[in-house]
Amino acid sequence: MARRVREKKSPASEAGAALAKIARNAMDCRDCDLWAHATRTVFGEGEPNARLMFIGEQPGDKEDLAGHPFVGPAGKLFDRALAEAGIDRAQVYVTNAVKHFSNIQRGKVRIHKKPNATEVAACRRWLDQEIATIRPPMIVCLGATAAQALLGAKFRVSKQRGEFIESELAPLVTATMHPSSILRARDDESRHLQMRQFVDDLKKIAARMRRIDGEQFSQFRSQDLDHRRFAVSLQ
Repeated sequence: MARRVREKKSPASEAGAALAKIARNAMDCRDCDLWAHATRTVFGEGEPNARLMFIGEQPGDKEDLAGHPFVGPAGKLFDRALAEAGIDRAQVYVTNAVKHFSNIQRGKVRIHKKPNATEVAACRRWLDQEIATIRPPMIVCLGATAAQALLGAKFRVSKQRGEFIESELAPLVTATMHPSSILRARDDESRHLQMRQFVDDLKKIAARMRRIDGEQFSQFRSQDLDHRRFAVSLQ
């Protein structure tokens, strides 16, 4: 009788399964009061073994209704900026520091409300599990809420954006503006300027990732060469 050979799962499928389980658990989260005024938990999405992880503040109105991160107006601008910077969104992971839409109801319209420190802290366990599962070489914080959640309350995006910081969370963590801030610019000139700055930040991030990948490839090639030399010496 032939023995069944158990197929090994790839790292991507294992990470994907782990993220799906975490997402299911997060759907019933009641650690703060935001769930009561939101449609659903909006968990992160993207490549399970992403080399690059983007963390925003919270889902907006469109994301809350759709159940997916970065699909509203800010998400569309984000997609455009990634494309201009040469970053494939399908190859990155996007999520938020807070998983429920914090808002104020004004008539039939829900207005974005910045989550407070208690709400950010309540969601931190989900974010930590995402980071631990994906283990990205680089994390990019989009906006002050995400940056201060990961890099400390004294971190200022306006002064420290683009800095690459070593962290226990990932080898490198950096921050830039949130795409929604570009949409809130006071006029077209300011909006175009901020968009150029945002794309420039993303291009620097892409260049640094290529450098990291190159260093790791060189290290792999060196180890492979040493292995081959050792094998030849045994012949």
